[in-house]
Formats: sequence, structure tokens, C-alpha cells
Amino acid sequence: MADYFPHVRLVVAEVDGQVVGFAGTAGDTLEMLFVDAAHRGSGVGSVLLAHAVDDCGITRVDVNEDNVDAVGFYRRRGFVEFERSALDEQGRPYPILRMVRDASGNP
Repeated sequence: MADYFPHVRLVVAEVDGQVVGFAGTAGDTLEMLFVDAAHRGSGVGSVLLAHAVDDCGITRVDVNEDNVDAVGFYRRRGFVEFERSALDEQGRPYPILRMVRDASGNP
């Protein structure tokens, strides 16, 4: 994992001095977005994604199709599927949805 982080720009979200989430971007792609379980639904993920879109220029994200919460999160924020792969990048049987931000910008 240490080899991966130098390739992404990380942004950290804090609440009361505690790290509660982070987002990593590379080029126009959101590579990772994580929110601590105790803070999910509080807006942390939305703020991180808005920063990635507005300040980092991301327009794409890959999401595990089986993670229905994440797929719904991105859909509600204007991302649409443009491609599906039955395998992840390591060739494992985890279906991946490739999503792009709707050109209209509508959430």
C-alpha cells in the first residue's frame, strides 16, 4: 500500500481534531474515498467528493458494483455508469462499475 499513496493526492477530513475520512485523486479520477463508519451519513463524504470535483477536477470513479451504498452515493451526486467489468483490476471476480460525472452537472 505504501507504494500506492505517492501516486495520489490525499485530502483528509477532520472533526474535532480527529481524522474521520479521506479522499485520494489522480488526474481526473477519484481513486479512493473513505469515511469512518461512525461518521457516515453526516456529510463528510459529500464534502470530500465536492472538494475532489470542484478543486481537483475529478470526473471519474470506479466502484464495486456490490457496494450498493457507494453506487447510490455517486449516482445521487451526478455520476452515471459508462462501463462495467466483471473483474477488478487484479482479475478477481468483483464487478466494477466505471462511472463518470454527468456532463450536465446535475446531482
